[in-house]
Amino acid sequence: MDKRFINTAKIALVLVYLVIVAGAVVRMTGSGMGCPDWPKCFGYYIPPTDAETLQWQPNRTFEKGQVIIWNEGLLVANTNFTTGTLFNTENWQPYTKHDYAIFNVWHTWIEYINRLLGALAGLATLLLALLSLRYWKKKKRIVLFSWFIVFAMGFQAWLGATVVYSVLAPVKITLHMLMALAIVGLLIYLIKQLHPKGNATGIHPGLRTLVVATIALTLIQIVLGTQVRQFVDDQASLLGEDAKNLWLDDPGVQFYVHRSLSILVLLTNGYLFWWIRRSTLELRKINWIMGILLLEIATGVAMYYLDFPFGSQPLHLVLASLLFGIQFYLLLEVFEREKRGKTS
Repeated sequence: MDKRFINTAKIALVLVYLVIVAGAVVRMTGSGMGCPDWPKCFGYYIPPTDAETLQWQPNRTFEKGQVIIWNEGLLVANTNFTTGTLFNTENWQPYTKHDYAIFNVWHTWIEYINRLLGALAGLATLLLALLSLRYWKKKKRIVLFSWFIVFAMGFQAWLGATVVYSVLAPVKITLHMLMALAIVGLLIYLIKQLHPKGNATGIHPGLRTLVVATIALTLIQIVLGTQVRQFVDDQASLLGEDAKNLWLDDPGVQFYVHRSLSILVLLTNGYLFWWIRRSTLELRKINWIMGILLLEIATGVAMYYLDFPFGSQPLHLVLASLLFGIQFYLLLEVFEREKRGKTS
């Protein structure tokens, strides 16, 4: 086993999870449009720290691509130039991706940190792919999956750009989240491929079906959760941050389905826990699954009955992401046990 490759894969996985955490914080703080362009932020690689930077000023040098806020819109510099005493429209062109033109330094830097973590995760997966080349002769699957993850990260970056260009369209936010989970699954699969094998204990085929069902329920809950979150965001904008007790006064049907389905999720995972313990299978990830699931339900209850305590929303999403990752690892363990049981 190549420890350097495994460690790089684990670092990449941690970084992807940190991007999910950062994305949750971005949504909690309403910072999704903190950088209204992509991949730069207001045309800068390192975003501004004050509104003055984004204002037109006489005798100031601008570089091509830099952005200013002008008449409640965004203008982009056509080329490198120094301004005169009067504003010259020939030096600028309107930003046409959308009409959002608000600068908030906190929102900008929260979104920038999110993008920075995404870039680091991308570099980690690229390094992983380069390290994988040594496996070409003996295990081509490792190389192919490693490079597929790189392309998946590129696609995820493109999805992030479309989220910004759409001014945070809910459907695109959901797709962005699901793609992040897909990358998590790919990295976990890659790590498992080089992890020491477990016992060759026989596994009943029904257990695999049950694990798949729990994963499917988790993904459905995540999708429903993003829809509920969009409703909450809309209510927060309409009623204000001081009216948290009213945010869920008249929720849509998605909220009730999401809340009711959580009972089925708990029962299904509880049954899985009982099955594994009854069969004395050494699948210890089920203990993590149950612990995270109970915390997930607790944060949901806190949001509803305690009026969204600070940090409960991003924690709810991050726990769901961790739950998916561990459930997927458990599924890979079950597949491995089935395969080894048939060949032993």
